[in-house]
Amino acid sequence: MAEKVIIIGSGFSSLSASCYLAKQGFDVSIYEKNKTVGGRARQFLRDGFTFDMGPSWYWMPDIFDSFFNDFGKKTSDFYQLDKLDPAYKIFFSDDIITIGDSMDKICDEFERIEKGSAKPLRKFIKKAQDNYEIAIHKIVLRPGLSPLELVSRDTVLRLDQFFKSISQDVRKRFKNPKLISTLEFPVLFLGAKPNNTPSFYSFMNFADFGLGTWHPKGGMYQVIRAMELLALELGVKIYTDQAVTKIEVTKGKATGISIDGISVMADVVLSGADYHHSETLLDPQYRQYSEAYWNKKTFAPSSLLFYVGFDKKLQNVSHHNLFFDTNFEQHAIEIYDDPKWPEAPLFYANFPSITDYSMAPEGCETGFFLIPIAPDLKDTQPLRNKYFDIIIDRFQKLTDQKVENNILFKEDFCVNDFIEQYNSYKGNAYGMANTLLQTAFLRPKLHSKKVKNLFFTGQLTVPGPGVPPALISGKLVSELIVKHQKFHL
Repeated sequence: MAEKVIIIGSGFSSLSASCYLAKQGFDVSIYEKNKTVGGRARQFLRDGFTFDMGPSWYWMPDIFDSFFNDFGKKTSDFYQLDKLDPAYKIFFSDDIITIGDSMDKICDEFERIEKGSAKPLRKFIKKAQDNYEIAIHKIVLRPGLSPLELVSRDTVLRLDQFFKSISQDVRKRFKNPKLISTLEFPVLFLGAKPNNTPSFYSFMNFADFGLGTWHPKGGMYQVIRAMELLALELGVKIYTDQAVTKIEVTKGKATGISIDGISVMADVVLSGADYHHSETLLDPQYRQYSEAYWNKKTFAPSSLLFYVGFDKKLQNVSHHNLFFDTNFEQHAIEIYDDPKWPEAPLFYANFPSITDYSMAPEGCETGFFLIPIAPDLKDTQPLRNKYFDIIIDRFQKLTDQKVENNILFKEDFCVNDFIEQYNSYKGNAYGMANTLLQTAFLRPKLHSKKVKNLFFTGQLTVPGPGVPPALISGKLVSELIVKHQKFHL
């Protein structure tokens, strides 16, 4: 009889783990509280418009490739992938920077802004590429069990990069504030202030400039669909609309889950739900981390999101757009140092229907707007409306067009929804930030140290926030489970 694994939640990390475990011969069942699979990567459909509700950037295509390759498949078996050109535009108050689909185009753009900046950019990205190779092919593939995992010839030679920040590294090479913001944005949006993020994380810049920005036709949800199809093909059973209310423990060992008082037995329980929430499903004596522990941690931002249907095609924008026409540093302070609703927020806008006509009715545009905000803020409808008016007003000015009378509908999503729909701690959108003290073995563990046969996966654990790390997290935890179960048989 195959050992039975129950997985709580059906986001990227859960689906990834389910595939690896099923391939190893486990009997795997997923229980998802919402009506559809995907966790935070859900889809919203309305009147012919298609919205990705969560992740919308497809970075690090190599990670997706290697996931499907592990099962003898290719991404192209499931979805069409297009490289975006431009990758994105950044709107400043007095200029627009266009990030093209090759280093040559990006260097030309840097030169336009700051004479002589192409050479230091190529050097910076070369170093970022070396870090990427080490990070992706060595460090992140380790389960975060011991500090020794980080010790290798490659990391020792780069030790200074763990104690220097990205901000120091960037500002040493570039003086123009626009270029600095362009190079610092990946870490800000993904989880920490640039001056608190180790310089080693510049590998994100290689992911951005070196590997480019891609789009799966039909949106990011196609990746979830692909993983769901693969899981089902491997024999995984998926149950939606099933909110787990308890993780059952007998004599210090996880024995299954309970859904509204009905027990479902298992040999192993793996939670891909929010880590803090997962521990609240345990009796207090079995929790590894106290409320004080979680409260002290630095969380990546939450988000105020708007899903907007426009009745016309928009001008002067690309698929991905960043609006940095206000003070970058000030917004970072209002997220991390002095958490409050931002005075003048940076924001991101995504119009996938510009490159993918399937995502909006003919002659219309699908719009997704995101303002990064501190987690745990008071979230009210009047505040949401106020910020929508702020960004639409700026959007119109910066892109030189009127759109407010072309809105067919708008839906919003914020802190309260993250908590209610995803059980997300303090309404965080991206998990825990990548600070030095929250890297690798210093993150919450994949394996419970108090309960046997209980494991965790996802962006609050190893290796960290974002979609590619979530795929890797699923793989790492499946390897731990396989090892653990073999050892204990």
